[in-house]
Amino acid sequence: MSCPFHAADGVPLIHAVPEDVQADRERLYQEGPLTRVELPGGVRAWATTHHEVSKATLNDPRFVKSVDHWADYQEGRVPEGWPLLGTIPTDNTNMLALDGAPHRRLRQLTASPFSARRVERLRPRIERITARALDALEPRASQTLDLKSEFTFRVPMAVIGELYGVSEAEYENLGEMYAKLFSGTTEEGEHLRIYHTLFQYFGELVARKRATLDEHDDFTADLIRASEDGEGLTDMEITLTLLTVVAAGHETTVNLLTNVVRALLRYPEQLERLRKGEVTWDAVVEETLRYDPPNNLMMFRFATEDIEIEGQTIKKGEALLTHYGAASRDRAEFGDDPEVFDPDRGKGRHISFGYGPHICPGAPLSRLEAGIILPMLFERFPDLRLAVPDEELVVASALSVNSLKEFPVVLRP
Repeated sequence: MSCPFHAADGVPLIHAVPEDVQADRERLYQEGPLTRVELPGGVRAWATTHHEVSKATLNDPRFVKSVDHWADYQEGRVPEGWPLLGTIPTDNTNMLALDGAPHRRLRQLTASPFSARRVERLRPRIERITARALDALEPRASQTLDLKSEFTFRVPMAVIGELYGVSEAEYENLGEMYAKLFSGTTEEGEHLRIYHTLFQYFGELVARKRATLDEHDDFTADLIRASEDGEGLTDMEITLTLLTVVAAGHETTVNLLTNVVRALLRYPEQLERLRKGEVTWDAVVEETLRYDPPNNLMMFRFATEDIEIEGQTIKKGEALLTHYGAASRDRAEFGDDPEVFDPDRGKGRHISFGYGPHICPGAPLSRLEAGIILPMLFERFPDLRLAVPDEELVVASALSVNSLKEFPVVLRP
């Protein structure tokens, strides 16, 4: 049963599974630029839904990520067992839970492993991984298959394995565990067990790499070697960074790849222009990041004082969301037709990878993967088609990420 657009007192509802994603973004954009919203479970927050106010608040140090500053949570107004609590990091050694100087320290220490130079070195390995994955699809190219589970999920996970410097057998196992971790149907106890298993695995990986550091040249080894004024990352910080990169970065890349393919099948004239060289893959990827961002919103930050924004007051202790999907509809930034997929748009700069201190450090890797994997997919299977009408595709039950449950296609009709 669908939810009404507003709660009884007129506060806009944020849907975990909107019936029409694009219409939901437009509705929230029209409520903006800043609006009170109600989340599943009746929890209330503020949301920025226009471009400039989203940038301004993402860059505002008065909003922090520590749950210690969330009044509703500290005063017991958040329901016990509320499922979205799992999206709020609480460990003060996790970059996602830090602000200010501690956050800058971790960002600086992890910047080198994510540098454009380090990422570009992965190109030949990404090409080999992609070619192998495409070969594996060949026997069933004329049958219906789930492109998400069998390709756009598997390839980025294999790239993470290469980046971390683990064996193929290990990253296949990691892929299976993360598939369950990201699943909306995994039970709470099993979800916690998988998280602890992953935490233990990455802790052991760090210990192995540190003991034989001279033998390794990979992301994990870079994190171990990283230091600032002689102070390096602790093993706990490295372990949590490895966990965070996969949990935050992998799903983003999966959704980006899936959303680009979907957009091109929905707009076949743009796919034809790609083939003629009239538009570039880079332009298609960037427009997809705006038109159908891999993350709908950035989850909670909390006001450390009363803050006046757009004529409204966000009170100390209140929660704020950044709704990337709604901000991508901003006419002032993107023109009068934001509902159209147009790689030639040329107007505006999306913030789908975040902004300021909250920009995603894995963005260069996601862009590199998209720029390699997608051309190889369409070169191998130029007649790729959806196996069901686009309107029958089912959105996964997830508030922050923009994901499909399945992506049924026929590669060679």
